Amino acid sequence: MSQTPATVLVVDDEPPICENCRKILTRAGHTVACAYNGQDALARMTDQTFDVVVTDLKMSRLGGMELLRRVKAASPDTMVIVITGYSTVSSAVEVMKLGAFDYLPKPFTPDELRAVVAQAVQARQTLRQNRRLVQEGPRRRPTVHQLVGGSAKMKKVVEMIAKVAPTDATVLITGESGTGKELVARALHANSRRSEKVFFAVDCGTLSGNLLESELFGHAKGAFTGAHKEKEGIFQRADGGTVFLDEIGNIDLEVQGKLLRFLESREFLSIGHTTPRKVDIRLILATNQNLEEMVAAGRFRHDFYYRIYVYPIFLPPLRERREDILPIAYHFVAQFARQMEKPIRGFAEAAVQHLVQQEWPGNVRQLRNAVERAVIHSETDTITVRDLTFADTNSDLTTLMTHVPATNEELVQLKKEIRSKAVLAIEKNFLLHALNENNWNITQAARQTGLKRTNFQNMMRKHHLKKPKTP
Repeated sequence: MSQTPATVLVVDDEPPICENCRKILTRAGHTVACAYNGQDALARMTDQTFDVVVTDLKMSRLGGMELLRRVKAASPDTMVIVITGYSTVSSAVEVMKLGAFDYLPKPFTPDELRAVVAQAVQARQTLRQNRRLVQEGPRRRPTVHQLVGGSAKMKKVVEMIAKVAPTDATVLITGESGTGKELVARALHANSRRSEKVFFAVDCGTLSGNLLESELFGHAKGAFTGAHKEKEGIFQRADGGTVFLDEIGNIDLEVQGKLLRFLESREFLSIGHTTPRKVDIRLILATNQNLEEMVAAGRFRHDFYYRIYVYPIFLPPLRERREDILPIAYHFVAQFARQMEKPIRGFAEAAVQHLVQQEWPGNVRQLRNAVERAVIHSETDTITVRDLTFADTNSDLTTLMTHVPATNEELVQLKKEIRSKAVLAIEKNFLLHALNENNWNITQAARQTGLKRTNFQNMMRKHHLKKPKTP
C-alpha cells in the first residue's frame, strides 16, 4: 500500500514500543520522532509541527487523554491516534469525542499501524484542502477551460492538450463514461487556430449507420426514402472548424471506411452525389470502449483504428484521482448555488469525508448530479452528509431497477449504479446486524464477523454509523 510521507510523533512510556513503531512507520516512508511521555511530546511539538501523533492512553507523566486535548487545542489539523489496551476499550468513545482520528487496541500488527496512519494522513490532507477551498471562495477555482482538478494525472491531461491543441492532428480521447471527454474536446478547440470557428459535437451512439452518414456528409434530394430535400451535412457546415465524434465505438464498419477515406484525402461524398467535396476540418474522436478488443473481435476496422490513433489522451476515472473530488465538488457548488441564489459556501467535514470515500462509478457526471441535488436540498450555508445522501435509499435503488435504458451506454452506467448502491445497502445491513447482535460493542462485532477492528470501524465511518444515544 503506497503512503504519502508524513511527520509522525510516537508517544509511549515504554521505549521498546516507541522504537518498534518508529521502525514500522519509517519503513513506510514517514519521518518519525519518539517521546516517552506526554510532557516530552508537548515540548517536541513546540519546536516541530507533526502531521500525526500516535500516543498511548496510559502514561505516567501526562496521559494520552490530556495530551489529546492539548494537541487538538494547539493544532486542530494534527491527527491523533490513541493506542489502548483491551481493558480500556470503553474509553475509546471518550477519546473520539475529544477529536481523536482513531484508536488502536493492543496488540496491533505492523499492517494495522501503517494503515491507520495512512488514513490519518489522507484525512488531514482532505481537511486542509476543504478549508482552503472554503477560504478561496468561488472566484478562484483552479479551472483550465472547464477542466477542474490539480492532480498529477489531470495536469498531464492539460499538458497534452496544450501541446496538441495548436496543431491539426487527429486526437483520440478515451475514458469511462462521465469523465469529461467532451470538455477535453472543447478545450482542444478553444486553444487551436480554429477557436473562432464552429465546434460540432456528434453523439455517434444515438445514430444508426445511414442516419449518421447523412448527418455527417449530407444527402441529395431523393437519395433515399424520406430524403425530400437537399441536406447539407455537418462536415460542410463545419468547414474551417472542429468536429467532435463521441462514442465512435458505435459507428458501423461502412461509415468507418468513409471516415477513413476522409481522413486520408479530406474529401467526402454526400449520399446521392457523385462529386466529392473538400473541406478543412479537424476531427476529434472519443470512446469509452476498448477499441483494441473491438479490432480483435472484428467490430472495428484496424486501418481506421491505426489512422485515428495519432495522439491519444486518456481521461482517468475519478476514483483514480481522489484529490480532484473536492475541487470539482466546489466548482459545482459555486455554479449551482449561484444559479439557485443560495448562500452555500462549502461542505461540512463529515460531508467532505463522504465525498472522497465514494467510488463515483459515474465519474464527474455522477458527482455533478449529487452536488446539484445537495444544493437543492440544503437549507443552510454548508452542505451536510444528509444533503448528499437523502436520495440514497432503497427506494432509489428500486427506481433504478425499474428504469429501462435506451442505449448500451445507459445500460452500462445503470448496471454500475445499481451494483454500487446494492453493495452499499448490503454492507450497511451487515454492519447493523453485527452491532445489534453485540449490543454495539465494536470489538466483539468485529471479532464475530472475522474483520479486524480497524477495518470494521472504517466501514462504520463509510456508512456514518454511530451508537444510538440511550434515552
